[in-house]
Amino acid sequence: MVIFETAIKGVSAARIERFARQAQKLAKIAGEVDVLISGNQRLQELNRRFRRKNKPTDVLSFPRPTGGDIAISAEIARENAALFGHATADELNILVLHGMLHLAGYDHESDNGQMARTEARLRARLKLPASLIDRAQDRLIAKPRKRTARKPSATRAAGAARRSKP
Repeated sequence: MVIFETAIKGVSAARIERFARQAQKLAKIAGEVDVLISGNQRLQELNRRFRRKNKPTDVLSFPRPTGGDIAISAEIARENAALFGHATADELNILVLHGMLHLAGYDHESDNGQMARTEARLRARLKLPASLIDRAQDRLIAKPRKRTARKPSATRAAGAARRSKP
């Protein structure tokens, strides 16, 4: 079941539910998985309560003996879709897949890249844009550009040399 506490224009619960069932099957999760799409405030409350992190986050997963629950921030999904140049529906699907893999027991913080490899394989199969893990790694790898001093052109250097002579 998909519950929209925060609506997203052009995205229906039925569409997300179809994708969630497909991702659930690929992640090999038995039972029922419910998806909540809410706002930053709700995700911050859940993140604070269950992870002791007092900030909103894009996706949280809560395993149950059979199945689980996934909570997604509609606001962060919209922002990331705009930032990375794809549809909000695609971003929601990326977050659903990521949450499903957590429900399946993957943990990208401690599994030496196993979740990243699985997510990349499934993302390609599902024709989704870059995953959360890929984007996080790209941010870590990317270094800010250093501003370098411009070298003076030969003409400016000659003019400076002439002006400095007595």
